Amino acid sequence: MSLLPFRILPQNKVLQSRSIPDISDFGFNNYILLGIAFTALPVSIQAQTQPKDTTVNRTVIVEQQYNPDIMDAAKVNVLPKVEEPSVSKKEVEYATFTTPATSIPAGTIGAYTGKEIQPGFIPGYVRLGYGNYGNLDVLANYLFRLSDRDKLNVNFKMDGMDGTLDMPFGDTRKWNAFYYRTRANVDYVHQFAKLDLNVAGNFGLSNFNYEPYGFKKQKFTSGDVHFGVKSTDETLPLQYRAETNLMLYGRQQCQLFGGVNETLIRTLATVSGSISDEQTVAIGFAMNNLIYGNELKENKDRIKNIFKSRTTLDLNPYYELNDDSWRVHVGANVDLSFGNGKAVRVSPDVKAQYVFSDSYVLYAKATGGRQLNDFRRLETYNPYLDPGQAVRDTYEQLNAGLGFKASPTPGLWFDIFGGYQNLKDDLYQSADQWIGGSGANYIALGQTNTDNFYAGIKASYEYKDLFAISAGGTYYHWNADAQTTGSKSSDYNEALLMKPEFDLGIHTEIHPIAALWLNAGYQYTRRAERYTGLYAKSIPAVSNLSLGATYRIFKGISAYVKADNLLNKKYQYYLYYPVEGINFVGGLSFRF
Repeated sequence: MSLLPFRILPQNKVLQSRSIPDISDFGFNNYILLGIAFTALPVSIQAQTQPKDTTVNRTVIVEQQYNPDIMDAAKVNVLPKVEEPSVSKKEVEYATFTTPATSIPAGTIGAYTGKEIQPGFIPGYVRLGYGNYGNLDVLANYLFRLSDRDKLNVNFKMDGMDGTLDMPFGDTRKWNAFYYRTRANVDYVHQFAKLDLNVAGNFGLSNFNYEPYGFKKQKFTSGDVHFGVKSTDETLPLQYRAETNLMLYGRQQCQLFGGVNETLIRTLATVSGSISDEQTVAIGFAMNNLIYGNELKENKDRIKNIFKSRTTLDLNPYYELNDDSWRVHVGANVDLSFGNGKAVRVSPDVKAQYVFSDSYVLYAKATGGRQLNDFRRLETYNPYLDPGQAVRDTYEQLNAGLGFKASPTPGLWFDIFGGYQNLKDDLYQSADQWIGGSGANYIALGQTNTDNFYAGIKASYEYKDLFAISAGGTYYHWNADAQTTGSKSSDYNEALLMKPEFDLGIHTEIHPIAALWLNAGYQYTRRAERYTGLYAKSIPAVSNLSLGATYRIFKGISAYVKADNLLNKKYQYYLYYPVEGINFVGGLSFRF
């Protein structure tokens, strides 16, 4: 299987055990001499107290490889989601997220940790693909092992599309849409004797246009520098990790007032100490300083009136218990804001898990906290938003849930869960502020308080390395304070237009022969509110059927293909912005 190395977070090194010489390696004379030497040692030496063994057992991050060729059947779902409580079904879980080139924005690949070093690691990877609608898929990654203590990872990614799309709701116009994203990353790790040092830099560029009567083009640029340290000496009474980040983001071609720049200085720190082998206390600290400006002097005052510079301060004290049966995390989130909404908010940070056996787990949680609505998050939520609108931070006052995981037979897992979620200043896409044909088509943001009851079930089954299937469905019951009455429809709640009411996902992978991998998936999402007031049109459900295949041609060289929206459905991930019809992307990947 073609695998992709990805960014590895620094971890402690595994202490290699020393081999004991075999007795046969010594001759008979050597035994005599050795015995004389031991008898000649002073008695006082034998009486001395042996020094305390300070050997530290450490773990190391697995330089795991990731298979990007067998691309996930589901597109990126930018619908507001509920994160249900979850626990690990295994000691080691693989991150299996990929992003189709046709989905904007793309998510990031998560890290994977384990306890053993994988043999035969190949540090380099390149993937090149192209398809209809101008779909582009470029990915390159290389991990440099500079020394036993120094690693440098370099990553580059570009994806996007350029094609003609049909507008929704009977609009006969054609939209010559394009959206290309470029991302580059450099990540350096040095392992000192008692701490790890991490220095990283990131660059991002998004080029796209709005729907036919909107802005001709828009450009988002981002860049950040990361500096972090983490203790690795477990003999210290306190463990710590700290980092600081300088993050720059620019809406460079905003035609309203020449653009706006956001500077975010983010500082994070955690200090923890062990009460016993099973108990730990800790406190986390996070501070965000957001500053806004404009390169044009004549617009600086206007920018300051719209975008208010602000500071957020978050404290997270907690207690943890981990034994054979219980995993308990009890804490609180204390969030302070200066210049943005309510000054002080408090939410719980409680998680509990009881393991009946290796195959049966009961879990619960009650969490919350701030969701920082900086420019990066807003681009992910919807890149076609009004670029000249400021919003308050969203606060999750409570997300409480209860669930049960079980594995009644080898290879089979299921998870049943339910819960309640409460959000303050939740974001929603405003339909009534979408201005058709005026030359300024963009989606405005609204904010209101929402709450949601949810329940669902997930299941997965794996049979050796030949077959795997996973499926899950979640039902949501949303309520919102904002209520709008449309001109041609009955009352409807605008804040619920793009909220999910029911979400279903199925994904399967088949490995029939050594060189071939096949996958298929289906995603269905029905909206909580299905009518707009202005047009009295139903917001169509997401219905995406996907197929993919990967074939290893030679060692280190594979061919792949992936097709999306095979049912040719007309739905929207972003309000009033259509998706591609039947689309595909294919190409080659190289490991070296």
